[in-house]
Amino acid sequence: MKVLTISHMYPSTFNEVSGIFVHEQVKALKEKGVKVKVVSPVPWTPFPINKVSKKWERYSMIPEFTNWDGIKVWYPRYLTFPKALFFASSGKRMYWGIKNLVKKLYRDFKFDLIHAHVALPDGYAAMELAQDLDIPFVVTIHGADLYITIKKNTECLYTLKQVFKRADRIILVSHELKKILSNYFEVSDKLLVIGNGIPINKIYTCKDNADSSNNKNKGLMLLSASYLIERKGIDYNLRALSKLINKYPELRYIIAGDGVEKNKLQELAKELGVYERVEFIGMLSHDDVLKYMSEADIFSLPSWNEAFGVVYIEAMACGKPVIGCEGEGLEDFVRNFETGLLVKPKDVDSLAEAMDFLLSNPDKAKEIGERGRKLVLDNYTWEKNAEKTIRVYQEVLDDVR
Repeated sequence: MKVLTISHMYPSTFNEVSGIFVHEQVKALKEKGVKVKVVSPVPWTPFPINKVSKKWERYSMIPEFTNWDGIKVWYPRYLTFPKALFFASSGKRMYWGIKNLVKKLYRDFKFDLIHAHVALPDGYAAMELAQDLDIPFVVTIHGADLYITIKKNTECLYTLKQVFKRADRIILVSHELKKILSNYFEVSDKLLVIGNGIPINKIYTCKDNADSSNNKNKGLMLLSASYLIERKGIDYNLRALSKLINKYPELRYIIAGDGVEKNKLQELAKELGVYERVEFIGMLSHDDVLKYMSEADIFSLPSWNEAFGVVYIEAMACGKPVIGCEGEGLEDFVRNFETGLLVKPKDVDSLAEAMDFLLSNPDKAKEIGERGRKLVLDNYTWEKNAEKTIRVYQEVLDDVR
């Protein structure tokens, strides 16, 4: 079986953790015998914008081809506008930017189907290419299509409808996303839920680190790892922390990640009087994030519009109790007071109560962490994700034969 993966979210020299979940899936598919090549379209904008903005200049420095862990990855350019202007047509522009490369790869590689990640722009480009090559295509929805793109304008809504109508299968990473998509489009016969995963070797490494951690002598650690953007709810963690510092004088809060909200969060920490308890440690490698997880007592990320949340299962794999919000994709695996704690979104009191419960009941917190770890081991490895994904591929290919 030969597959072409199209995903603008993929590790590159610009960002080695971007789309790491897509890369991990591709590696797992390869280990199962699937032959996979990857096309990761890179946004391109003309002069002088590409020189004015550091972000756009760094995009231009990404090589056109590289090899990640034995996976061949091409990075063709496609025309993009700043601030997501004209986003509804981004799929068409991606198609025009990558079609010659993809058709050349098809002549050499003869892939059986295309697997795109996100419907717009990647899914739209895959849809047009699949028609050109007379092969099927599958699209995985990770959240942005249904939380953001669908609400932009009617043109985006129409474009998504096209992609979903013509896709041979639509994979969603959580049942919450399936529910949202079903409310908008009549495509229930194509929908499947396949959760993300983490690499099995890193699960064991993480647990070994946790077992040998010296953190017990360093006080209590609360941890978050995410982009520092509003919807991740880091400010709510800070406000909850301010309610607990007198009761837990040894409690410290480690924030891994970077983003546009960093300065605002630092100022908030000062205003709340918790700045001395908080460490902003910046963007880390994936391995370093897992190391911090192995040392933490609680992982808390009270975010909203969370389609799945790989970071939660990573923390759970380390045997840590996690805190997230009700009504999000993580409800597939975070079962309240069983494998983690769920709180009301944007509710400081609910969040502080959850933290207080775990901190004041370490034995129960450990039990919750161990149950969460077992759930991840049994259901959320990339090996299991690959097995389910291959079954989808086979069904699609059987349908078109």
